Amino acid sequence: MDLELGGKTALITGASMGIGRAIAKGLAAEGVQVAVLARRGGLLETLADEIEAAGGARPALIVQDIMAEDAAERIRDAALGALGRVDILVNNAGGSRPLPVDAGEERWHEALTLNFTRQRQITHALLPQMIARRWGRIINITGKSEPEGLNAAFAAKAAVHAWAKGLSREVGQHGITVNSIPPGRIMSEQIRRNYPEDYRRHFAETEIPVRYWGEPEDLAVMAVFLASPRARYVSGAVIPVDGGLRRYQF
Repeated sequence: MDLELGGKTALITGASMGIGRAIAKGLAAEGVQVAVLARRGGLLETLADEIEAAGGARPALIVQDIMAEDAAERIRDAALGALGRVDILVNNAGGSRPLPVDAGEERWHEALTLNFTRQRQITHALLPQMIARRWGRIINITGKSEPEGLNAAFAAKAAVHAWAKGLSREVGQHGITVNSIPPGRIMSEQIRRNYPEDYRRHFAETEIPVRYWGEPEDLAVMAVFLASPRARYVSGAVIPVDGGLRRYQF
């Protein structure tokens, strides 16, 4: 299927590793000119080399810590300066934040800023130019809705889902869709560091219906589709990519 993505532009946050990296490569393979953002410039350089070697246009590299006070404005200006416009925004940057019950306010503030506030701010900073062209795609990589304990990232991702749904109803008339993808167990640098292989094998056999952990590319294909003109009638949705892990019906 021709996804009709040739000539589009995209900004992907948290693109140095894992899911963000796979999405950047997937979009570039479809003819999208991408700008990739992360704190680790060396990994972005390697990603740019890989995309170019595969026949894609060399990405614009934005080395930026999204926790900086004025990060949203800096990211907007850098992306528009590099690309001219941003048709597709992939909000991927974030991280798990398990907290004790007595965690201080500063730890909650950090987690909510990283996993919700910056995504919202970056999106709203880029929305005016999407509205002006009457086309845009906003894709949020979020998280599970079945907390196993207190984790500030889960609360923040739930906020992303609620905000994205409301936003989708406001901007749909301008040809802009807003969707969220909560990953299941997707292999990443963090997963390999935190979960030994024997645990991963046992978890897959007992909890994941397809019996294996996903790869970043398994989620990237969904993100690339949602970014395309073909997905024009999918908006306000939360679409898990988890091998059937979640147990809820709706």
